[in-house]
Amino acid sequence: MTRYAVVGGGILGCAVARELQRSRPGAQVTLVEKEDHLAAHQSGHSSGVVHAGLYYTPGSLKARLCRRGVQLLGEYCADRALPYLQCGKVLIARDQAEHTRLRDIADRARANGVPGVRLVGPAGLAEVEPEAVGVAALVSPGTAVVDYAAITRALAQDVQAAGGRVLLGHRVRTLVPLARGVRVVAEPQPHSAWGAAELTDLFDAVVVCAGLSSDRLARASGGSADPAIIPFFGQYYRIDDAHAGLTRGLVYPVPDPRYPFLGMHLTRRVDGTLTIGPNAFLSAAREGYRGQVRLRDLIEVACWPGFWRFAARNVPTAVRELAGVLSPGQFLTEARSYVPALEGARLTPVGRGIRAQAMTRDGRLLDDFAIERRGPVTLVRNAPSPGATASLAIAEHIVAAVA
Repeated sequence: MTRYAVVGGGILGCAVARELQRSRPGAQVTLVEKEDHLAAHQSGHSSGVVHAGLYYTPGSLKARLCRRGVQLLGEYCADRALPYLQCGKVLIARDQAEHTRLRDIADRARANGVPGVRLVGPAGLAEVEPEAVGVAALVSPGTAVVDYAAITRALAQDVQAAGGRVLLGHRVRTLVPLARGVRVVAEPQPHSAWGAAELTDLFDAVVVCAGLSSDRLARASGGSADPAIIPFFGQYYRIDDAHAGLTRGLVYPVPDPRYPFLGMHLTRRVDGTLTIGPNAFLSAAREGYRGQVRLRDLIEVACWPGFWRFAARNVPTAVRELAGVLSPGQFLTEARSYVPALEGARLTPVGRGIRAQAMTRDGRLLDDFAIERRGPVTLVRNAPSPGATASLAIAEHIVAAVA
């Protein structure tokens, strides 16, 4: 009997465990998660957007797996009766420079096979989003929103129903590759209600989907320190009910190619609420969802040479993002440039998300998915947006390569 371990109880780890269980009849699969519940980190702190594949370089792993992931995710939600709201999305250009970039994105979207995308002028935008303004817009009718935490839990239930094990409250400390297999050493956490036994089991293969801890576990298995994970937080705000009906779907800016993130946007959630966010600023803790400061995390960032190279190239952007950190009103000002009727809206904080962004030693942010094989250990080194969208397709991709 082949034994597999998957480290990480987010949507990607649960998807990989499920795919192993599905495609390896008779195998024993163990999912190990350090928290006492699933989707405790990135998967449970996202906006829930199912990205259609507009932005990504045609032919890249990210583009291919995003499109496959959309298909699989839609089918899975339908099969499990999970919410899947196809509300559509518009990218709005406010001036001619953004209009030029918008045309480039439209070309990428078509090359990626995104269905139904079209460029429209102000009149066409008004038909899709009556309260939005701009010189042009790219309409993506297939973009949807889901509840990724609920999907994660459903995937774990599939693993257990097929005979797999989900071990919560155990932090993986080391991965020891041996002549045949990998020894996984995981210690129970103080909050664990799942027993006090330390895990020291031997597995034939291990897949690490550890998100914010992916670089640490890579080093713990003898892998390279490069790339390192640099955490960026993004704050979300809920728009009051009186203004929540001003958009029908998602309203996004045109991404600035000089800036590595998508920018603040208006998102319709599956529960009907309308949110704005996120900004993107260096987090003082990898898991600082309430603004915590953790010295170890800050020291690791400060000691990573790539961070200072990245920071030097992005000073203007950092200053702009800091304004949003210090003043929630900056969010509303930004949103009103796309939807002027948001004037006077009230914002309520609804939590932070923290992005596990892989950064190289020379200060580059990895754009594509990065998956590293070290013998019987497979390491997901970078799975940023659209990682959740593509999770079921990434799982297929990884499991196909796992001996």
